[in-house]
Amino acid sequence: MIKPKFAKLLCTALLAAALPVWAAVSRDDAAAIAQQQTGGRVLAVERMDAGGRPAWRVKVVTPNGEVRVIVIDAATGRPM
Repeated sequence: MIKPKFAKLLCTALLAAALPVWAAVSRDDAAAIAQQQTGGRVLAVERMDAGGRPAWRVKVVTPNGEVRVIVIDAATGRPM
């Protein structure tokens, strides 16, 4: 039989391992990537889930006035 303290510790460890890690690409990094890709000005940055992966949703206005949303993978920093 598994002891309650060990079971609680094991569950906590498994849950922590399953949670997405947001530290790989910061909010500021995602904004810079989207700005570099579009040449525009960043309006907003929000966390989101994209196909089961953590991501950043970056809204930018391009130099010609077009508003675009760029999704940046939070683990790799690549646009999705």
